[in-house]
Amino acid sequence: MTKIYNIEELMELSGVKFGTSGARGLADKMTDEVCYAYTVAFLQHLEESNNIDPACQVAIAGDLRPSSPRICAAVAKAIEDKGYSPLYCGEIPAPAIAYYGILNSIPSVMVTGSHIPDDRNGIKYNTPVGEILKEDEQGIRRQNVSIPEGLCKENGFFSTAYELEKPYQAAEDIYIQRYTDFYDEQALAGLNLGVYEHSAVGRDTLKRIYSALGANVRGLGRSTKFIPVDTEAIRPEDCELALDWCKNGGYDALLSTDGDSDRPLISDEKGHWLRGDVAGILTAQHLGADVVATPVSCNSAVELCQSFKKVSRTQIGSPYVIASMKEASASGGKMVVGYEANGGFLTNSALVEEGKALAALPTRDAVILHISILLEAKKRGLSVSGLVKTLPERYTISNRIKEFPTEQSKAKLATFVESKFADNANKIEAVFGELCGAVEAIDTTDGIRISFENLEIIHLRPSGNAPELRCYNEASSEKRALELNELCIEIMSDWR
Repeated sequence: MTKIYNIEELMELSGVKFGTSGARGLADKMTDEVCYAYTVAFLQHLEESNNIDPACQVAIAGDLRPSSPRICAAVAKAIEDKGYSPLYCGEIPAPAIAYYGILNSIPSVMVTGSHIPDDRNGIKYNTPVGEILKEDEQGIRRQNVSIPEGLCKENGFFSTAYELEKPYQAAEDIYIQRYTDFYDEQALAGLNLGVYEHSAVGRDTLKRIYSALGANVRGLGRSTKFIPVDTEAIRPEDCELALDWCKNGGYDALLSTDGDSDRPLISDEKGHWLRGDVAGILTAQHLGADVVATPVSCNSAVELCQSFKKVSRTQIGSPYVIASMKEASASGGKMVVGYEANGGFLTNSALVEEGKALAALPTRDAVILHISILLEAKKRGLSVSGLVKTLPERYTISNRIKEFPTEQSKAKLATFVESKFADNANKIEAVFGELCGAVEAIDTTDGIRISFENLEIIHLRPSGNAPELRCYNEASSEKRALELNELCIEIMSDWR
């Protein structure tokens, strides 16, 4: 008998829910049936919004998690059963599959859990013009989907395995050509670069690009086991590796990404990883941006540096940054960009130099950030650390408490904003007053961002894609920002 699922109800039933980066959940809960249903719902939403051509191709890619090939197969089967042609492009970066879709005006799907552990996974859906936005997510959630009789066993996995075709290599090649065709073949000549490979799906892609632009590139730390590298909360062991590599290798910078290679990591020549929101400012400066969209969690040096005509603060998550960029472009912004604290950098305007154009890519992209910072440092005759020193001295540190249920996080934070400002300030000062003193302002754009009279900031929010409570801190010195973050995490640990 045919099963009918309402996607909103299936999310609650399966525990696989939409967050700031698509649908995510435990890999064993992301059964073939669940992934099939979500993909059918995505396609139905595109049909309803007249955003898909009949019988067109839908591009698919995945990261290096053990569960990704199976989920890619479930996605492909759904695409085929809906009358479209699945085009499996292999294990390539998330921005590469999104870029291929945008160039060819077709939808695309990236199977990835990004930085979260490999017992979890996720699916990112892209329309023919880029990432799904919040209105698209709502359209997907309200779909009713039919599951053919006999497709799945009682445990939710296919009765008959669906085999993926041999990967279509051109999608990755086109992404690489995006950069090698635009930048001079000697653009990075003279630079000694280390690529921290770990289990990032784009590790070989990065090496191909930077080598093609003239750099001396060496791969480091390659892993056959998935490593959950989070570019926003960098693991201590990754900090130690970077320091050791730069001490002994003489690198101008280390470059890396998260699991699906859309969020970048870049270190200075000493092996200190740059914060994503600092790297974002430097990238925006190099690209000559006049409008920058960035979440409320990001470093306030973006305003203090006075490099941009307008800075638009958003909720956390690329859909909000993209929506803000689109609004800025519609209002006359000439070079509109966006970035996040995790380093993800997005462009909503083409970069034009010497008669060549680098097309806009309104999705997180690691490569544009890496190249921009390296070129800006080279142009100014500075090291990467020297380039960072050109910005106002504001330092941000973030960390998170794992296995902290989202609803529990929301309930706890709600207690700080349930009455008038004076009462809320008193409650906050009772918890954090010994650390920072008196409250000056409270911003609830996304979670609670508390500005204190001593110019320090504590920002607390539930993660949008994992059961984690995140804490961001900003201060006038790195030592103080780190100290503040550690003390806040210690206080918050008692909330569970």
